[in-house]
Amino acid sequence: MEPIPLLTPYKMGQFDLSHRVVLPPLTRQRSYGNVPQPHAAVYYAQRATAGGLLITEATGISDTAQGFRDTPGIWTPEHVEAWKPIVAAVHAKGAVIFCQIWHCGRVSSCELQPDGKAPVSSTDKGVGPQIRFDDRLEEFSPPRRLTVEEIPVIVDDFRKAARNAIDAGFDGVEIHGANGYIIEQFLKDSVNDRTDEYGGSLENRCRFALEVVDAIVKEIGGHRVGIRFSPFTDYMESHDSDPHSLALYISTKLNDHGILYIHMIEPRLAMVEGRRVVPKRLLPYREAFKGTFIANGGFEYEEGNKVVTEGYADLVAFGRLFLANPDLPKRFEAGAELNNYDRMTFYISDPVVGYTDYPFLE
Repeated sequence: MEPIPLLTPYKMGQFDLSHRVVLPPLTRQRSYGNVPQPHAAVYYAQRATAGGLLITEATGISDTAQGFRDTPGIWTPEHVEAWKPIVAAVHAKGAVIFCQIWHCGRVSSCELQPDGKAPVSSTDKGVGPQIRFDDRLEEFSPPRRLTVEEIPVIVDDFRKAARNAIDAGFDGVEIHGANGYIIEQFLKDSVNDRTDEYGGSLENRCRFALEVVDAIVKEIGGHRVGIRFSPFTDYMESHDSDPHSLALYISTKLNDHGILYIHMIEPRLAMVEGRRVVPKRLLPYREAFKGTFIANGGFEYEEGNKVVTEGYADLVAFGRLFLANPDLPKRFEAGAELNNYDRMTFYISDPVVGYTDYPFLE
């Protein structure tokens, strides 16, 4: 019997992975008051397998980083202590876990900011209201443009958060450079309207992201660092006039920093003769970057196997499928039917419903 490509082993730097099915970051909004909760240990341990890679939900680097209620943080000693049993529960299953660290930038509101101040960004242009899966409207406050002198403070917040993650026991960190949050607010020219050394040219727009990477690599080592990008998306009104050049430039420059992996979001999958087909627009960046390449973007079993077989990606992230199927690698192995996910429970505060109550094969 031919091995299932997604279930073949892979060596990611110092980590010996037993399969290539990755849990990507999935915001769940169940960290009350930004403090990770004991039910998160159940949730992540359910999805942990020996030699599997899990990446946590996006986790705030500071009190200015928050954009949504009840998302976890990692900027205080209390946060670090709260994460420790969650990490330990995953390690007890033999899995590897990275903490995704983020700053929302302009995707925030004054009520979530210290002293009710305006959220900070690369720009003072606001982002319009967004309708969520549950038809709720998210509204965001007009941001304040960071001065050149303030930018190193945000860079240092990323560095400190990375150190805190290692202190909490995480195997590494993934920098959130995707989905319209602060790093992408610098990267993409639809948002970044600066005229200083952080705006204008491709080199200038990538400066902030690379400074964040450099600071974190110096703090915890490149072998513990990944980064996520979404060059082709327009999430939170963040798009670029030349996404190919942006993705190629940043993928190439990251080789200088020796980081472990790039996690990149595929453009939307196309339907051809009733079948989902990967556009495969990420290949140039997969070839440009010398480390591990993780592809993400609505993959299902068939396409996931295909991209691994073809060498298009080393690892494949399955978001909603993994959310609804805590034993997803086992289901792939058995050719079993998958649970359907319930969008209406993605962001509710219940510690069980839509969170730890999806059934296992047994």
